[in-house]
Amino acid sequence: MSVVSWSTSPGLPCVPLKPGRSLMDWIRLTKSGKDLAGLKGRLIEVTEDELAKHNKKEDCWICIRGLVYNVTPYMEYHPGGEDELMQAAGTDGTDLFDQVHRWVNYESMLKECLVGRMALKPVAVPKGMLPEKKLLGVSAKDLTPSYDWFQTDGLITVVIYTKQKDMNAELVIVDCQDKRLRGEIIVNEHSYVLEVDLDHEVEDFFINIAEKIGKVEIILKKKDNVHWKMLGQPLESHNTFIKRKNRGLFYRKCKLVSKTEVTHDTKLFCFMLPKSTCFQVPAGQHVYLKQIIAGTEVIKPYTPLLPFLPLNFKEPSCHDSANIYLMIKIYSCGLFTQALDHLQIGDCISISNPEGNFKKSQVQALEDLFFLAAGTGFTPMVKLLNFALTEVSSLRTAKLIFFNKTEDDILWRNQLEQLALKDERFEVQFVLSEPAKDWMGKQGRISSSLLSGFVKRSRKDSKVLICICGPTPFTEQGVQYLKDLGYSQEEMHAFTA
Repeated sequence: MSVVSWSTSPGLPCVPLKPGRSLMDWIRLTKSGKDLAGLKGRLIEVTEDELAKHNKKEDCWICIRGLVYNVTPYMEYHPGGEDELMQAAGTDGTDLFDQVHRWVNYESMLKECLVGRMALKPVAVPKGMLPEKKLLGVSAKDLTPSYDWFQTDGLITVVIYTKQKDMNAELVIVDCQDKRLRGEIIVNEHSYVLEVDLDHEVEDFFINIAEKIGKVEIILKKKDNVHWKMLGQPLESHNTFIKRKNRGLFYRKCKLVSKTEVTHDTKLFCFMLPKSTCFQVPAGQHVYLKQIIAGTEVIKPYTPLLPFLPLNFKEPSCHDSANIYLMIKIYSCGLFTQALDHLQIGDCISISNPEGNFKKSQVQALEDLFFLAAGTGFTPMVKLLNFALTEVSSLRTAKLIFFNKTEDDILWRNQLEQLALKDERFEVQFVLSEPAKDWMGKQGRISSSLLSGFVKRSRKDSKVLICICGPTPFTEQGVQYLKDLGYSQEEMHAFTA
């Protein structure tokens, strides 16, 4: 999809699956002993020509990062539907996979479908040519962050020179546990990682950021006041600067500290970050939750939000950087959400670093901000709404049109109505597809006529952004309707499952 900017949303279902085609059903099938790869246990080397032959629904091979899988038996189990898989049929689907499902542990999900490796293709290098990495110019090297360290009797200070202006806490992620220090700095589409097995143990750490000059200090408190001969042994990803999409996800165990009912089928989970971790989740970005279910690693994305909607926007809200709040709908047949719902207070789950391509710069200097949300597609909107009302001084209007089945499904209805009364810039409109007879509000589904009456500029040529999130059909229809109404690619941002 190239018509708008897309990013991942909180794990909404994509297409309805047939009975008996759930994730648990797939796990059972992979453990049944059936020959899913179709090669009777052999692994083969696959040429491009051979791969291209397997490009039909009844015979579909896909290559991901050099490994070839027979995904034919997985077709009916794929949450995104058969058509999505067929986009990569008979080809290298790595780029498409990274765009849509980079967080999925495909090696675990498809291990019984493994056909083999792609055959290496000889590359002819013209005489006198240097390998590509040797051709990096001075300007590229100048943009690469670097680090240094020094010590006093009680402290170790690691200094990362990011070479970026406007560095802030949302771009710095630090984990320091069991002598392992990992610091990650986000630099636009890239990330720099410092990762070492420390020379000695530390008691605590804190972070200083010189925002205007882009210097980040990680200050470690020594457990024993001894002289360190070195910072530590470098680990595999130490001192690397690569594109974020090429960097593997990093997880830490987070403890469930509360679970509150929001509606009849949706709960607000609060997970506490370990003291060894420091990061903030920027507005419009998400994290991944990882669980082992029936022996298989299962990962789902969810968008953190605030514990409630603030009603006072005179000052920027304080960041609760110790906790991650997730509003999650519990599906009766949902393997992952059922496992989440069975977590007890004090239980732990693995949570990743923040991910996503939404940037706050898309909201800066806005005059009109619109949110089109269906169900838990509301969650990415919460932090964005708070940020816009708090820090975007040019904002004239912020409108939410919230689609649900029934009144009982509306998330935070009272808080949204209170906010609309409190702040004249904010307006909320509830639309129900299955309303009760006494419902006095709007009803129906997303449509061009409905949007045309709601999404209106406050003045001619005002700067506008329309954010949309919900099940895939809802999002795709909404984007098309907005295009038909004359809104441009730059004026839309779609959060997709």
